[in-house]
Amino acid sequence: LTPDERSDLDAARQGDEAAFTRLVEAHRRPLHAHCYRMLGSVHDADDALQDTLLAAWKGLGGFAGTGSFRSWLYRIATNASIRVGERRRRRMLTPDLGPAYTQVWDLGETVTEPVFIEPYPDAGLADRSGATEPEARYDLLESVELGFVAALQDLPATQRAVLVLREVLAIPATEVAETLDTTVAAVNSALQRARKTMEGRLDP
Repeated sequence: LTPDERSDLDAARQGDEAAFTRLVEAHRRPLHAHCYRMLGSVHDADDALQDTLLAAWKGLGGFAGTGSFRSWLYRIATNASIRVGERRRRRMLTPDLGPAYTQVWDLGETVTEPVFIEPYPDAGLADRSGATEPEARYDLLESVELGFVAALQDLPATQRAVLVLREVLAIPATEVAETLDTTVAAVNSALQRARKTMEGRLDP
């Protein structure tokens, strides 16, 4: 933490909401994009982000201040996203519902399930500060690309979390293991299985 961030952290622990807002503001959009990758829905990502910020506000006393505040927030966001995902019905792609109809007048039964992955809004990717390097903006865009996010939804929640945390956010395996309350060996195993599934989905 920088001196200003540590000052805001101390103030936020005393109940200063403005200090807490300053502390998390730089992380808000990346956290929202993380929740979107986990859930494939902007609406669900909004809910997960709200849960994340509320849990962070209530749990500031549990952050020692010696580790990475960013990693601490992502730990909360990952688990919030998993909980949101468990509360909802699985979002499916249209092909998951069955083969395409060959007769245009036969549209089949009305589908009431959520059958699509929502694209991430361009406004959420904007860098209003102008401080983000072009390569970083490109990486962010790639990480919320619709095909990639749709493929992620085929993974079990734990594998999805491991893949995003390790491959997209480059968080060390030890921290991912802490986030998911598991072992480094289990994280590495889940990552291998997730990579294999993703390769099958993303290869042309």
